[in-house]
Amino acid sequence: MATYAIGDVQGCFNQLEQLLQRIDFDPATDRLRFAGDLVNRGPRSLDVLRFVRSLGECAISVLGNHDLHLLAAAHGLRKPSKDDTLDEILQAPDREELLNWLRQLPMMHENPQSGLALVHAGFSPQWSLDDARLCARELESAIRGPRLRSFLKHMYGNSPKRWDDGLKGTDRLRYITNAFTRMRYCHKDGTLDFSEKKPPGQQSKGLRPWFAVPHRRNTDVPIAFGHWATLQTTQPLDPIHNVHHLDTGCVWGGTLSALREDDGTMFSVPGWRA
Repeated sequence: MATYAIGDVQGCFNQLEQLLQRIDFDPATDRLRFAGDLVNRGPRSLDVLRFVRSLGECAISVLGNHDLHLLAAAHGLRKPSKDDTLDEILQAPDREELLNWLRQLPMMHENPQSGLALVHAGFSPQWSLDDARLCARELESAIRGPRLRSFLKHMYGNSPKRWDDGLKGTDRLRYITNAFTRMRYCHKDGTLDFSEKKPPGQQSKGLRPWFAVPHRRNTDVPIAFGHWATLQTTQPLDPIHNVHHLDTGCVWGGTLSALREDDGTMFSVPGWRA
């Protein structure tokens, strides 16, 4: 039995099938954990959703920003962009079943054996593990509850950019959403920055990856995350910061990768358009 953490699939179903063949995945014994962004930009988002859902208890995915974008588009609150590939899902006969299943997915997932916490983008530098658990539950309640449309309507935006335990309402949920699903760089004090997407070493002065912020409160937690395709040029496993990077740019012509959590081995297959 093995547990694999898989990076952003983003609708690349053919590559997912190849990766599962590469790791000799057996649904009877193995477990899969997806780092979110199951959908969008790739050509077969509908097939990815149907497949992961069909795996039942042997697979779990956290929610990513593209997954939340799908929910917003389904509620008529966000017009798909020219690069989106969501129409097939929105027009599918099983659309509602898939969207309801998506709403039940967690914001973070912890492997009880390895202790590895899986999220889409990261942990706010100011959060302890207990803080992250609490914030995940708050956001999950908003997504699963009767006020989903209201949450989605106010979900987009870049503020507030720094965590404060006193944040409430829309501001609190928006910060939690951005930390879990959109974060890349921060300033030294942990303030989020959404303008920079270049790989480390090429970023604007004063910015650092969220996991390299001084005095980050969650350095004791091993964290696996996706979301940041331009990090593919760095080592996926970063023992200095206790993080594991999973998004190796499948939809951009990189690779689709899986981390075998039991021993830290990485497996990859060529990405879409590679």
